[in-house]
Amino acid sequence: MSFPDRLVHGYRSFRAGRLRTEQDRYRELAEAGQSPETMVIGCCDSRVSPEVIFDARPGELFVVRNVANLVPPYAPDGQAHGVSAALEFAVAALKVKHIVVLGHAHCGGVKAYAEDAEPLSPGDFIGKWMELMAPAAAKVARAGLTPAEYLEKMEQASVVNSLDNLMTFPRLRKLIERGNVSIHGAYFGVAKGQLSVLDRETGEFRSVGES
Repeated sequence: MSFPDRLVHGYRSFRAGRLRTEQDRYRELAEAGQSPETMVIGCCDSRVSPEVIFDARPGELFVVRNVANLVPPYAPDGQAHGVSAALEFAVAALKVKHIVVLGHAHCGGVKAYAEDAEPLSPGDFIGKWMELMAPAAAKVARAGLTPAEYLEKMEQASVVNSLDNLMTFPRLRKLIERGNVSIHGAYFGVAKGQLSVLDRETGEFRSVGES
């Protein structure tokens, strides 16, 4: 099969538009390297692109994406850990100042976990990966909630759990305690494009108002 036509057309549009206006920026990044201040840990979901949501220029965000925007706890066991490796690089090499865990509505991974449905059971990887949600799920009660409300609570609880897991990384924890790095939780409503940010004191996600 040939390279997707949609990507070819998109690249040509990029060359004719954005690349021309930001060529100096790309050249600077190529020569001097990247120095983003913010890392975003987001979901693979094609509807939730951090660069689009935050209208970021090239080099502004260091982004790692995975199924359901999960952060595993610190586990130096000699196995391959993609998210942990990206986190280590962001903290140690890039020296980011902010880490944002970006959850979102209508997350397929969270829904599959909540309903114990495919593709979790027959797959080689997804089911094991989504087990990281267990601590968050244990804190969310179904009673009195509609299915949609329950999923939203699960999605948001998972963001909080990922923030807790960030604190298990010794180097990062020290930087946070010293005030060198800040961690944040955020939640994106796909249908309306609304962003909410976690208030750590109240545990509530509060909408970011339009300016």
